[in-house]
Amino acid sequence: MNWTSRSVGNPSGQRTAGLALLLTLGIAWLSSSSATGQTIVANPLATSTTAVSARIENDYDGDTKVTIPDPLRDELRYGGVPDSIDEFRQLEDQVQQVARRGARCTVGVKIGPAQGCGVIITQSGLVLTAAHVAMRPGKTAEIMLDDGRTVLATTLGMNRHVDAGLLRIHSGQNNGRPWPCASPGTSDRLRPGMWCVATGHPGGYDTSRGTVTRVGRILAIQSGSLLTDCALIGGDSGGPLFDIEGRLIAIHSRIGNDVADNLHVPVDYYKESWDRLMAGEAWGSLPGFRPVIGVTGNNSYSDARILDVHDGSPAQDAGIEPGDVITQFGEVSVSNFESLTRAVSNTMPGERVVVWLTRGGTQFKVLLEIGRGEDDD
Repeated sequence: MNWTSRSVGNPSGQRTAGLALLLTLGIAWLSSSSATGQTIVANPLATSTTAVSARIENDYDGDTKVTIPDPLRDELRYGGVPDSIDEFRQLEDQVQQVARRGARCTVGVKIGPAQGCGVIITQSGLVLTAAHVAMRPGKTAEIMLDDGRTVLATTLGMNRHVDAGLLRIHSGQNNGRPWPCASPGTSDRLRPGMWCVATGHPGGYDTSRGTVTRVGRILAIQSGSLLTDCALIGGDSGGPLFDIEGRLIAIHSRIGNDVADNLHVPVDYYKESWDRLMAGEAWGSLPGFRPVIGVTGNNSYSDARILDVHDGSPAQDAGIEPGDVITQFGEVSVSNFESLTRAVSNTMPGERVVVWLTRGGTQFKVLLEIGRGEDDD
């Protein structure tokens, strides 16, 4: 089918009557391998939204859509709160169905030592994730499936402006069967207060626990991001956010000031960037994810000579010293400090890079892990 989106208006949300019922009963923190868990409670707020539009071609409607029961359809679809125990149980059943289906296409993503999540969106094995999880195009990734298997994928493009990334699972790894995939949604009809379901692997993929599901509400819809109160932690980045009907509406990006204050990339931004993502392009920079190695040089020099190494920096941890000359950074030949700066800017924090350098006429290599710097003013 076609993934399409239309322009959004500027609705304002409001607290809905019946929240006391949720505070009394709660909604379970679910795992695909366990029926027990913690209780989390929604806390809707109100703000505004911004329009985006795009189109992604797909010939399948996905596996996660769950129709809301008729008596609750309008109420739940637009963020209403059940006002009876019977309606609450119907909401609970709806969430559990979305959780079970969403878990099948939610994957762990491992690139080197870094771990995050992703979601399969086509039967052929395309996977949406966060740009800071994918790091850069052309990298090999391990994809951990809900059934415990691990398969290989390659990172494609990434729009770092909004933290959107794409991978493709290598063919021939599912015995000729199509991959389970998320039903496509759109972020243009969302409004504050609407129910949402987040899946992922908090703290990293764990075969004994399985996929973890949390339910919450949309707090705000901003330019480039969606804010929810779904409780997320490290390791969840790149995982999917579904609406209450099981349609994919966003991808987990960053944790806010609290675990229940989180930013997600609206799915329409992937659609908007689709051709460039499929082509393996990488562009933009994500606020809060500026790559650094912690060295000082001089652009007027004819080589990439290191004048100073900052205390506690990735370069110092790797063993780089003042006076060293860097000749290659990863797969990029380095001729001067300016070219070194460009090479570093094309990496992501957490990525490990082999660096070749010379010291006193001797050439050798070190392994350096890219650091994360503060944003420039």
